[in-house]
Amino acid sequence: EVQPVIMSLLPLKEAVRTSIVSRSWRTLWRFHCNLCFDGPNDPDSDTDDEFAGQDSTKMKRAKFIETVNSVIQQHSGIGVNKFSIRCGLPKEDSHHLDRWISFATSLKAKIIHFDLIIIDWPLEEVHHFPLEALDAQGGSFVQSLFLAAVSIPHSGIRGLTILRRLVLESVQIFGDFPGLLAKCSALEDLEIIDCSGVTNLSIPHKLDKLRHLLIDSSTTDIEVVELHAADLAHFEYKGRVIPIVLHGCSKLEKATIMFVDTKALAHTFTAVPSILPVRILHVQAIISKYAQLQKLPTIPEGMFMNLRHMTLIVEMQMTIMKFFN
Repeated sequence: EVQPVIMSLLPLKEAVRTSIVSRSWRTLWRFHCNLCFDGPNDPDSDTDDEFAGQDSTKMKRAKFIETVNSVIQQHSGIGVNKFSIRCGLPKEDSHHLDRWISFATSLKAKIIHFDLIIIDWPLEEVHHFPLEALDAQGGSFVQSLFLAAVSIPHSGIRGLTILRRLVLESVQIFGDFPGLLAKCSALEDLEIIDCSGVTNLSIPHKLDKLRHLLIDSSTTDIEVVELHAADLAHFEYKGRVIPIVLHGCSKLEKATIMFVDTKALAHTFTAVPSILPVRILHVQAIISKYAQLQKLPTIPEGMFMNLRHMTLIVEMQMTIMKFFN
């Protein structure tokens, strides 16, 4: 009974190395519960010889693919808790991703993490992650899902009813995304970072268990954010000044607001009325003229009555900084 515990505390690579300890340890690693693979992410090489660098990267990538395929082929298929892939793959290797996704979903891994680095794919040809596979194995099973540099076509999903954490980074989103979130009734942590395909993030259904919400739309076109989250405790936003309405967020304790517009400083304390009860507030804004600091509106008496800690960072555009220099 002690051996499986030891295996679970070791990284996968170290667990495989234990197979040389004795014959009784030779196959223990095949029951490892966390299968995490980090491959080559940078298509460029540090070597002076460009062609030699490309050949070296291809060899490393081929070795990585071989290793992943070998491990999933030899693994027992029992008790997988986490399956993680972090690598950069060219388009011709996309069939390996299909195999890895199928493996993770067939074993009902609770934590699925696919962080892909696009090397030579056109933006419209990123790999499609089949969300429907997550509830096609006799019910929802994934509790944490991290996706980066993929697309998620939303269709025919009954619901990810036990999903607690969802992180989407540089993901192309198709279909009814608010409708998808409405089916994630257990969601506690939602992070949307530089994703495309969503302009209206208005969720009419209540996300009663959501406690952390991060939206980074500095390079995307989200135009409005509106949701109902009674248990929301931490809210983070980075992007342009847009309507942000957080209904019923009486438990909000911490907020981080970063506006990228040069004339947004005056809106920082008024654009999101829901942040007024917070105890911790971090604000970052950009100005183009020093005079903007003198035009800030007077804060009405009674605002931020619960505030205990505040960080305010005001950055000036480089053109103005050069002028002063």
